Amino acid sequence: MDATILPGSGAKIRPPRARADGERHSIQSVDRALYLLETIAEAGGEATLTDLSNRTGLNISTCHHLLATLIQRGFAAKVPGRRLYALGGRIHFLAHACLQVDLPRRAERYLEAVNRATGETVHLAALQGDSVVMLAVREARQAVRVETGRIGEMDAVHATSIGKAILAWLPEDEMRRILGPSMKRFTEHTITDFPALLESLRIVRRNGYALDREEHLPGVICVGAAVRDQAGTVIGAISASTPMMRASEEHIALMRDEVTAAARALSIEFGDPASQTHAEGPPAVAN
Repeated sequence: MDATILPGSGAKIRPPRARADGERHSIQSVDRALYLLETIAEAGGEATLTDLSNRTGLNISTCHHLLATLIQRGFAAKVPGRRLYALGGRIHFLAHACLQVDLPRRAERYLEAVNRATGETVHLAALQGDSVVMLAVREARQAVRVETGRIGEMDAVHATSIGKAILAWLPEDEMRRILGPSMKRFTEHTITDFPALLESLRIVRRNGYALDREEHLPGVICVGAAVRDQAGTVIGAISASTPMMRASEEHIALMRDEVTAAARALSIEFGDPASQTHAEGPPAVAN
């Protein structure tokens, strides 16, 4: 059965869901609460109480009580100054938690492609709340390699190409939350002044990739590029690292091209419209 439209309102009433055999013992209040969240999403992310009642077929009192609980738990929120209900921050938290599982799986073949083409250590990191977390490391194929990071939360976001590739596209207040009250100095090249970091991140945005020239580790050069989702939001980054002994301009250019191509191709998988528009074709990857 198709949804019907209320006369003069444009709001669609979703038909009652047919319960499968496995749903006979479901809890009605939980089912209705999830139904409300789905309806808010389908309404464009926000809706009035009356609109939600009309769309779901639930009475206003029921909607109000369910929304109050969802707000208390952070899954819904009231829009300040307007009589609207919106999806809450906990929805984004769950989405990012889900992404932590899906991102490494999807990224694996692109990390392998960069690793094979450059021979260097390749990293994958993701933005998780107010932290940047290293999700995967593919070790260099060279006898001489660099130890540039381990799986887990990063403490050098401002000093690494992979961290700067993510920071460059965030609002300033979010950058400050991630960086904390001070930025640690790792080498003589580490930027620890926030205005100076903002200027360096402006260059990252202009170029489309980030460079770390011995800012985190002496004798190590890294190139990183951001990965985006279907909303164009930065969700993570890919980087490659090389010791100075191999860091010719030609090799750095190769790393840059492979990393940016891999980040763009992975962004396309996550539905980023800008990457799809500007893609010149994804890098060759292993089946």
